[in-house]
Amino acid sequence: MRNKALLLLLFFSLISGNRLLAQSAGLNVMIGLPQGEFKDNVDRTGWGISGHFLLLPQTEQNPFSIGLNVGYLNYGNESRREPFSMTIPDVTVDVDRTNNLVNFHFLFQAMWPTGTVKPYIEGLFGGSYMFTETTINSRGTDEVASSTNFDDFAWSYGGGGGLLIKLISTPDQQISSVYLDLKARYLAGTKAEYLKEGSVVIQRGKAFYDVIESKTDLLTIHAGVVVEFNSLFN
Repeated sequence: MRNKALLLLLFFSLISGNRLLAQSAGLNVMIGLPQGEFKDNVDRTGWGISGHFLLLPQTEQNPFSIGLNVGYLNYGNESRREPFSMTIPDVTVDVDRTNNLVNFHFLFQAMWPTGTVKPYIEGLFGGSYMFTETTINSRGTDEVASSTNFDDFAWSYGGGGGLLIKLISTPDQQISSVYLDLKARYLAGTKAEYLKEGSVVIQRGKAFYDVIESKTDLLTIHAGVVVEFNSLFN
């Protein structure tokens, strides 16, 4: 949970404050579909959130823009109830384990800049931080302790495309327009070591990790909103 909060804080700090640093910004929910070797090991659909901002206005003379994209994806969950300790067996806690991926990419976008429906294509280059985290919660809500069991990093690059469908237009305000954003991306990831559901085995009070290594290709499908601003700085 702390990792997701830090991700959102980073994103909003980049597009807000006393000055607005982005020409446009978007936030969306996404599903992740592992591909290739990654799918052979993790045959399930992930879910998460993604956000981006673009720095340059896109016009008929210059339909290109650059920016940054950050995303969080969960691709595995396990939960169980355990005694708090060997000496306090009459108090139980929730033990939750999550397999997660946080990615950061430079974003390059080309868009048809006019109209109610604006198609676009994009390219991305960056990397993905993959980690498995175990959290102990009291009564299902209060976090008692947490630990990162295993982590690794993979470079990734890819492309995608989508449509912006105009929902609101307020040309005289700071926010120029609000769009529904529908898109898909394919990211080719280099090899990384990671854990999946069932990779952590507890025996005689010790944890054993069944570490997997493979490429980390991923197809993501997104739905969210994009906000366009009237000026680069306000």
